[in-house]
Amino acid sequence: MEPLTHFLTGACLGRAGFNRTTAYATLMATLTAEFPDVDILWNLKGPVEALAHHRGFTHSFVGAPLDAGIVLGFVYAFHKWRTARGQAPPLPPHWGMLFLIGIVAVLSHILLDFTNNYGVRPFLPFNWHWYSWDIVFIVEPLILLALILGLVFPAIFGLVGSDIGVRREKFRGRWGAVLALVAIAAIWWVRDYQHRKVVTLLSSTDYSGETVKAAAAMPYPVNPYAWAGIVETQSLYAKAPIDSRNGDIDQLERAQILLKPAETPAALAAKRSPLGLVYLDWARFPFLETERLQPLDGGYIVRFRDLRFNYVPFNFGEQPRGRPSLSATVVLDTNLNVVEMRMGNRSAKP
Repeated sequence: MEPLTHFLTGACLGRAGFNRTTAYATLMATLTAEFPDVDILWNLKGPVEALAHHRGFTHSFVGAPLDAGIVLGFVYAFHKWRTARGQAPPLPPHWGMLFLIGIVAVLSHILLDFTNNYGVRPFLPFNWHWYSWDIVFIVEPLILLALILGLVFPAIFGLVGSDIGVRREKFRGRWGAVLALVAIAAIWWVRDYQHRKVVTLLSSTDYSGETVKAAAAMPYPVNPYAWAGIVETQSLYAKAPIDSRNGDIDQLERAQILLKPAETPAALAAKRSPLGLVYLDWARFPFLETERLQPLDGGYIVRFRDLRFNYVPFNFGEQPRGRPSLSATVVLDTNLNVVEMRMGNRSAKP
């Protein structure tokens, strides 16, 4: 998920009850809930290293205590800075409890990232497999709204209460935070139910007489009934936007069919490149296209895309616009040596 959702989830975790046990609980939960994304620093080493390490060790169960420990060090330094100026917190800090709160917040980050279709590798370094639930879009306005309301409403009611002479709670906001977290769980339940309906529909159909090897449904934001269906058979991919309320097999008759391209020497060379190896390890529905550069002695361009992110517009008849999200390019010379590797607007030399 995007950073704001992680920060707000951490704040709700802190206010849901942890802030009654130790000083800095909400601060610790808020910072640690987003800290795993520190792996964005790998972007400094180029697109290959960025893709290889994104949602890596900092997003794993083994890495969670390390994440929490690093943030705890910053919170401890902040505490020493405050006390040196005579600013004591309302509760004494319990550092062991803060460390456990940090681990819980990191686990909330892993869980939130697991719910979308990019995936996580929580069992690193023992298992490098990617796992994803595929039920929530990377930016989900309904979840953001629930979190914001859960944090803002109690503050508003607290101000109103003070204006009319009602005694304000020392640790206010608990009910709002709990309701926000319950609302997120409810959104997950609804989306998971609809997601399983679509995957079942996709898996129960044959395509051009071929049985289904794999089927998946990718989420759209807000609407829990709108899904981007993907099916893989031995020789093709089929893509179709599905409305889970219909359960209508006729929706699949208008699917976009992509025949799997033949394995060419250029495609094989691109797959063996550093970017190709990392991309294929992460992609679930990889689709490669090879273009011969002009003049013909100029080499090749091999384009990688994962059909999970090459969304079909939900209205039939429209065409996807722009470059597919999270696509990659490998440029080869005439001898099939890697010349350049690109992802987004960034490139790297071999």
